[in-house]
Amino acid sequence: MRTIDIVIPVLNEEISLPSCIDALSNYLSTSIDRPWTISIVDNGSLDETLIIAQGLAKKDKRIRVLSLPAKGRGRALRTAWIQSHSDIVCYMDVDLSTKLTALLPLLSAIDEGYDIAIGSRLASNSVVKRSLKREVISRVYNFLLRLVFGLKITDAQCGFKALSKEAANRLVPLVENNNWFFDTELLIVGHVNNHSITEIPVEWVEDSDTRVKIVKTVIEDLLGILRMKLTGIPRINYKHSN
Repeated sequence: MRTIDIVIPVLNEEISLPSCIDALSNYLSTSIDRPWTISIVDNGSLDETLIIAQGLAKKDKRIRVLSLPAKGRGRALRTAWIQSHSDIVCYMDVDLSTKLTALLPLLSAIDEGYDIAIGSRLASNSVVKRSLKREVISRVYNFLLRLVFGLKITDAQCGFKALSKEAANRLVPLVENNNWFFDTELLIVGHVNNHSITEIPVEWVEDSDTRVKIVKTVIEDLLGILRMKLTGIPRINYKHSN
């Protein structure tokens, strides 16, 4: 049975972290019939996040903690996924905006042979509650990805993804960004290198206390798209990828 590792990147999340891990571990214990690990990756928090994470890990050996001095969601995912010994590596946001019932279909997609499975807030069967501004920005952004790179997905940025460990080992080293654009760059690199990607409908509720700075993130994303268009997309050297 394939094992899973779910990565939760955190930065100053002392309030949200305990309830997140409690809800996630309870769901995994009751609904997921396979070995699992939760990896909490702290990105230089200045509050009690790291101490709380270490306390949670002491109570459950299936929880591990990584501490990185530098910020960056992409850096957290890069580090945790490459270090993981699990067969499937996942990622979800600490606010659990995506309902956990979508996890089983996400894992099943990887079991069925897809390299990458992603939650989509824009899939036809998704149930989403978020502001009109973020909805419009998301739709325009994903249209731009289809136009520039031919990336035929509806939602590159949903914080709910899974990869086979083999795909992660091949693709992550080719991704340059260490922040918010990491997700998109991973998908573009995967698409160009002929990795199969599927989308899973989700139930998603916008977090009013989100740490995402929309303007800053949009600028980073646009610069990332420009960089990849101008410099080209790296290809996997299969002779050295295993």
